[in-house]
Amino acid sequence: MPAFQTADDVLRRARWTVQPDQGSRTLGRLLACILAFAFLYGGVMGSFRGLAGLPGWEQQVLYSAIKAPLLLTGSFLITLPTFFVLCTLLGLRDDFAAAVRALFTAQAGLAITLASLAPLTLLCYASTISHSQSLAFNGLMFAIASLAGQALLRSHYRPLIARNPRHRQMLLAWGVVYVFVAIQLAWLLRPFIGSRGLEVQFFRDDAWGNAYVVVAKLVWKVLFG
Repeated sequence: MPAFQTADDVLRRARWTVQPDQGSRTLGRLLACILAFAFLYGGVMGSFRGLAGLPGWEQQVLYSAIKAPLLLTGSFLITLPTFFVLCTLLGLRDDFAAAVRALFTAQAGLAITLASLAPLTLLCYASTISHSQSLAFNGLMFAIASLAGQALLRSHYRPLIARNPRHRQMLLAWGVVYVFVAIQLAWLLRPFIGSRGLEVQFFRDDAWGNAYVVVAKLVWKVLFG
Protein backbone atom coordinates (compact mmCIF):
# COMPACT_ATOMS: atom_id res chain seq x y z
CA MET A 1 0.00 0.00 0.00
CA PRO A 2 1.30 3.52 -0.79
CA ALA A 3 0.86 4.77 2.79
CA PHE A 4 2.90 1.92 4.26
CA GLN A 5 5.55 2.28 1.55
CA THR A 6 5.81 5.99 2.33
CA ALA A 7 6.03 5.24 6.05
CA ASP A 8 8.77 2.70 5.45
CA ASP A 9 10.70 5.20 3.33
CA VAL A 10 10.37 7.90 6.00
CA LEU A 11 11.65 5.61 8.75
CA ARG A 12 14.51 4.36 6.55
CA ARG A 13 15.41 7.97 5.68
CA ALA A 14 14.95 7.39 1.93
CA ARG A 15 16.57 10.15 -0.09
CA TRP A 16 13.36 11.11 -1.92
CA THR A 17 11.81 12.32 1.35
CA VAL A 18 14.18 15.32 1.51
CA GLN A 19 15.33 15.72 -2.10
CA PRO A 20 14.41 19.04 -3.76
CA ASP A 21 13.81 17.63 -7.26
CA GLN A 22 10.68 15.75 -6.13
CA GLY A 23 8.97 19.07 -5.34
CA SER A 24 5.29 19.16 -4.41
CA ARG A 25 4.88 15.43 -5.01
CA THR A 26 7.16 14.72 -2.04
CA LEU A 27 5.25 17.10 0.23
CA GLY A 28 1.96 15.59 -0.93
CA ARG A 29 3.05 12.05 -0.06
CA LEU A 30 4.38 13.17 3.31
CA LEU A 31 1.22 15.14 4.08
CA ALA A 32 -0.95 12.13 3.24
CA CYS A 33 1.24 10.05 5.54
CA ILE A 34 0.88 12.55 8.40
CA LEU A 35 -2.90 12.76 8.01
CA ALA A 36 -3.42 8.99 7.73
CA PHE A 37 -1.31 7.91 10.70
CA ALA A 38 -2.37 10.78 12.95
CA PHE A 39 -6.00 10.00 12.08
CA LEU A 40 -5.41 6.39 13.11
CA TYR A 41 -3.89 7.30 16.47
CA GLY A 42 -6.51 9.96 17.10
CA GLY A 43 -9.25 7.37 16.61
CA VAL A 44 -7.58 5.04 19.08
CA MET A 45 -7.13 7.90 21.54
CA GLY A 46 -10.84 8.63 21.37
CA SER A 47 -11.80 5.01 22.04
CA PHE A 48 -11.39 5.53 25.81
CA ARG A 49 -15.12 6.07 26.23
CA GLY A 50 -15.88 2.78 24.48
CA LEU A 51 -13.58 0.71 26.67
CA ALA A 52 -14.84 2.55 29.77
CA GLY A 53 -18.45 1.70 28.85
CA LEU A 54 -19.45 5.34 28.35
CA PRO A 55 -22.06 6.45 25.80
CA GLY A 56 -21.20 8.41 22.67
CA TRP A 57 -17.87 6.70 22.14
CA GLU A 58 -18.35 6.41 18.36
CA GLN A 59 -18.69 10.19 18.11
CA GLN A 60 -15.64 10.72 20.31
CA VAL A 61 -13.57 8.34 18.15
CA LEU A 62 -14.48 10.34 15.04
CA TYR A 63 -13.79 13.71 16.69
CA SER A 64 -10.41 12.61 18.05
CA ALA A 65 -9.45 11.04 14.71
CA ILE A 66 -10.09 14.40 13.04
CA LYS A 67 -8.39 16.48 15.74
CA ALA A 68 -5.07 14.58 15.95
CA PRO A 69 -4.08 15.49 12.33
CA LEU A 70 -5.28 19.03 13.02
CA LEU A 71 -2.96 19.20 16.01
CA LEU A 72 0.13 18.07 14.08
CA THR A 73 -0.44 20.05 10.88
CA GLY A 74 -1.77 23.09 12.75
CA SER A 75 1.27 23.28 15.04
CA PHE A 76 3.55 22.98 12.02
CA LEU A 77 1.81 25.68 9.98
CA ILE A 78 1.51 28.14 12.89
CA THR A 79 5.24 27.94 13.64
CA LEU A 80 6.35 28.07 9.98
CA PRO A 81 6.27 31.91 9.60
CA THR A 82 8.39 32.30 12.74
CA PHE A 83 10.80 29.71 11.41
CA PHE A 84 11.04 31.58 8.10
CA VAL A 85 11.80 34.90 9.78
CA LEU A 86 14.42 33.39 12.11
CA CYS A 87 16.07 31.62 9.16
CA THR A 88 16.28 34.92 7.32
CA LEU A 89 17.65 36.81 10.33
CA LEU A 90 20.37 34.20 10.87
CA GLY A 91 21.37 34.31 7.21
CA LEU A 92 20.00 30.83 6.49
CA ARG A 93 17.40 31.85 3.92
CA ASP A 94 19.07 29.87 1.11
CA ASP A 95 18.61 26.66 3.11
CA PHE A 96 15.00 27.38 4.08
CA ALA A 97 13.45 24.96 1.56
CA ALA A 98 15.77 22.13 2.61
CA ALA A 99 15.07 22.83 6.27
CA VAL A 100 11.29 22.75 5.71
CA ARG A 101 11.56 19.40 3.90
CA ALA A 102 13.48 18.04 6.89
CA LEU A 103 10.83 19.37 9.29
CA PHE A 104 8.01 17.91 7.23
CA THR A 105 9.66 14.50 7.11
CA ALA A 106 10.13 14.64 10.88
CA GLN A 107 6.41 15.41 11.27
CA ALA A 108 5.64 12.31 9.21
CA GLY A 109 7.96 10.28 11.42
CA LEU A 110 6.16 11.59 14.51
CA ALA A 111 2.76 10.56 13.11
CA ILE A 112 4.00 7.09 12.10
CA THR A 113 5.49 6.52 15.55
CA LEU A 114 2.25 7.62 17.19
CA ALA A 115 0.30 5.09 15.12
CA SER A 116 2.75 2.36 16.07
CA LEU A 117 2.07 3.14 19.75
CA ALA A 118 -1.70 2.78 19.32
CA PRO A 119 -1.81 -0.86 20.58
CA LEU A 120 -0.12 0.27 23.83
CA THR A 121 -2.75 2.95 24.28
CA LEU A 122 -5.52 0.38 23.80
CA LEU A 123 -3.83 -1.86 26.37
CA CYS A 124 -3.72 1.09 28.80
CA TYR A 125 -7.44 1.77 28.28
CA ALA A 126 -8.23 -1.93 28.83
CA SER A 127 -6.23 -1.83 32.08
CA THR A 128 -7.71 1.29 33.68
CA ILE A 129 -10.84 3.39 33.52
CA SER A 130 -9.06 6.35 35.11
CA HIS A 131 -9.35 9.40 32.87
CA SER A 132 -6.31 11.11 34.41
CA GLN A 133 -4.12 8.03 33.98
CA SER A 134 -5.25 7.63 30.38
CA LEU A 135 -4.57 11.30 29.75
CA ALA A 136 -1.08 11.01 31.23
CA PHE A 137 -0.41 7.87 29.19
CA ASN A 138 -1.35 9.65 25.97
CA GLY A 139 0.96 12.50 26.93
CA LEU A 140 3.74 9.95 27.33
CA MET A 141 2.97 8.47 23.88
CA PHE A 142 3.17 11.92 22.30
CA ALA A 143 6.47 12.56 24.09
CA ILE A 144 7.94 9.30 22.76
CA ALA A 145 6.71 10.03 19.24
CA SER A 146 8.16 13.54 19.45
CA LEU A 147 11.57 12.11 20.40
CA ALA A 148 11.39 9.80 17.38
CA GLY A 149 10.55 12.79 15.18
CA GLN A 150 13.47 14.70 16.67
CA ALA A 151 15.83 11.82 15.89
CA LEU A 152 14.72 11.90 12.25
CA LEU A 153 14.99 15.66 12.13
CA ARG A 154 18.53 15.69 13.50
CA SER A 155 19.52 13.06 10.95
CA HIS A 156 18.21 15.14 8.04
CA TYR A 157 19.64 18.33 9.54
CA ARG A 158 23.18 16.95 9.80
CA PRO A 159 24.25 18.12 6.29
CA LEU A 160 22.77 21.58 6.96
CA ILE A 161 24.65 21.92 10.27
CA ALA A 162 27.85 20.79 8.57
CA ARG A 163 27.35 23.57 6.01
CA ASN A 164 26.50 26.24 8.59
CA PRO A 165 26.61 25.64 12.40
CA ARG A 166 23.90 28.27 12.92
CA HIS A 167 21.39 25.63 11.80
CA ARG A 168 21.91 24.06 15.22
CA GLN A 169 20.47 27.20 16.83
CA MET A 170 17.55 27.10 14.40
CA LEU A 171 16.87 23.49 15.33
CA LEU A 172 16.70 24.44 19.01
CA ALA A 173 14.53 27.48 18.29
CA TRP A 174 12.13 25.40 16.20
CA GLY A 175 11.80 22.83 18.97
CA VAL A 176 11.00 25.44 21.63
CA VAL A 177 8.44 27.30 19.49
CA TYR A 178 6.83 24.10 18.20
CA VAL A 179 6.34 22.61 21.68
CA PHE A 180 4.97 25.91 22.99
CA VAL A 181 2.43 26.12 20.14
CA ALA A 182 1.53 22.41 20.21
CA ILE A 183 0.68 22.45 23.94
CA GLN A 184 -1.60 25.47 23.56
CA LEU A 185 -3.24 24.07 20.40
CA ALA A 186 -3.84 20.73 22.12
CA TRP A 187 -5.55 22.65 24.92
CA LEU A 188 -7.79 24.47 22.45
CA LEU A 189 -8.68 21.26 20.59
CA ARG A 190 -9.53 19.24 23.69
CA PRO A 191 -11.15 16.86 24.52
CA PHE A 192 -9.21 14.09 22.83
CA ILE A 193 -10.31 11.38 25.25
CA GLY A 194 -13.60 12.44 26.77
CA SER A 195 -14.37 12.71 30.45
CA ARG A 196 -16.85 10.71 32.47
CA GLY A 197 -19.92 12.83 33.23
CA LEU A 198 -19.36 15.25 30.33
CA GLU A 199 -21.14 15.19 26.98
CA VAL A 200 -19.22 14.36 23.85
CA GLN A 201 -18.21 17.63 22.19
CA PHE A 202 -15.84 18.64 19.43
CA PHE A 203 -14.68 21.61 21.54
CA ARG A 204 -15.12 22.26 25.22
CA ASP A 205 -17.41 25.17 26.09
CA ASP A 206 -14.41 26.88 27.71
CA ALA A 207 -12.02 25.95 24.88
CA TRP A 208 -10.59 29.45 24.41
CA GLY A 209 -8.43 29.44 27.48
CA ASN A 210 -4.71 29.49 28.05
CA ALA A 211 -3.03 26.18 28.84
CA TYR A 212 -0.10 27.87 30.57
CA VAL A 213 -2.34 29.92 32.85
CA VAL A 214 -4.16 26.73 33.87
CA VAL A 215 -0.87 24.95 34.56
CA ALA A 216 0.41 27.92 36.58
CA LYS A 217 -2.78 27.91 38.68
CA LEU A 218 -2.45 24.19 39.32
CA VAL A 219 1.18 24.58 40.40
CA TRP A 220 0.23 27.52 42.65
CA LYS A 221 -2.57 25.48 44.21
CA VAL A 222 -0.27 22.54 44.87
CA LEU A 223 2.44 24.74 46.41
CA PHE A 224 0.35 27.21 48.40
CA GLY A 225 -3.07 25.59 48.75
